[in-house]
Amino acid sequence: MTDQEHGRIDQDDPETTQTERVTRIQDDAARLGLAMVGEATAMTTGDEDAFRASEENLREVVAELVDEPLTPRQEQVVETLGAMGGSLTAGLGSALAQEQDREPTEVLGGAAASIVRQQRLADVEQDVDDVEDR
Repeated sequence: MTDQEHGRIDQDDPETTQTERVTRIQDDAARLGLAMVGEATAMTTGDEDAFRASEENLREVVAELVDEPLTPRQEQVVETLGAMGGSLTAGLGSALAQEQDREPTEVLGGAAASIVRQQRLADVEQDVDDVEDR
C-alpha cells in the first residue's frame, strides 16, 4: 500500500510540517516495536501458527516502512534482523519473567503496553508543542 492509501504524509514533500514528520517517525517506530514484541510473544508461546503470523506481520510492517522496494538480499537482511530482535526480546522477556516469577507473555504484554503508552505520550507532547507554536 502507498503512503496515501495509509493516510500517511510524504516525508519529502516541502509542505509536510516538522510536526507531521516527527509524528510519522514515532508512529512507524511504534508499529515496528509492536511487531517485534508480537514475534517475541509468539516465540515464547511455542505456537507455530502465531509465530508464522508474527513473521508475516513483521515483513508487512517493514515493507510499509521502506520507500523503495528492497532487493532480495536486503529483504533477507531485514528479516534476519527482525528475527534476531524478536529472539532477543523473547530471551530478555523470559529472563525477566523468571526473575519476577511471572509468565513471559505477561512481561511481553507489558512491553507492548509500554510502547503504546510512549506513543500516546509523544502524541500529547506534539499536540502541546503545536498549541504553543500558534
